[in-house]
Amino acid sequence: MNPVLRLAIIPLLLMLGGCEFLLFDPKGPIAAAEMDLIIFSFLIMMIVVIPVFFMTFWFAIKYRADKKDSEYLPNWEHSNKIEFVVWVVPLIIIVILGVITFKTSFSLDPRKPIESDKPTMRIQVVAMDWKWLFIYPEQEIATVNEFAMPVDTPVEFLITSDTVMNSFFVPQLGSMIYAMAGMENQLYLIADQTGDFRGLSANYSGFGFSGMKFKALVKSDQEFESWVSKVKSSPTALDSSTYKALSVKTKDHPVEHYATVNPLMFNRIIEKYTGAQNGQ
Repeated sequence: MNPVLRLAIIPLLLMLGGCEFLLFDPKGPIAAAEMDLIIFSFLIMMIVVIPVFFMTFWFAIKYRADKKDSEYLPNWEHSNKIEFVVWVVPLIIIVILGVITFKTSFSLDPRKPIESDKPTMRIQVVAMDWKWLFIYPEQEIATVNEFAMPVDTPVEFLITSDTVMNSFFVPQLGSMIYAMAGMENQLYLIADQTGDFRGLSANYSGFGFSGMKFKALVKSDQEFESWVSKVKSSPTALDSSTYKALSVKTKDHPVEHYATVNPLMFNRIIEKYTGAQNGQ
């Protein structure tokens, strides 16, 4: 992160010392780039905000009632200098923000694959009422409200919903993206540090929304393999009957592991809403 941006954010963090400000504690390059974008946009807009606050106090002091020697221009109605400032400065800010938005729309596109020496891993995500299902088609395992990924390994998340629209978000790793029934959304993320991070739904979806959280576990390659082995040792399999029971609405659902899962289950969940299963 740029040292100037680090210094600029210190006052903001001091004011928000009692808050858990996950967006400003990135654990991956995508989240770090998004944090820099937020801070830069904030500083650019301060070009307008700071002078407004300054002039508010300056005018109140300069033109207070008991100051009789203040300049008084009852017939004043126009100033080219003021017109220039109030039009040109906002225009420059808009142009700068527009250029940055255009560039980052491509560089931070959530569907843009991440270049890496390691092969990309795939995790399928299903939003449910009110829990998250994670399917590993390559490992043929599944979990609820917990997923793991190796550090420095790009991960392709394929995201859908088996209920109302929702949104998948791991603030310390990067972009938020929507989950919609009958549709497959795509998100690429990578973590450069190991640890346990918080994931959540950022779109209200009903009574159990507040408990619709999950754990994002970033592990070393060896630790990830151990985690996969742990999941495979679970006595439960995710089949059609198990999935039907899982689909029942629950609040604050616990973490669950499934030793086996049909790799085509994710596609079948999507097809329920497209009519493909009925040959339509």
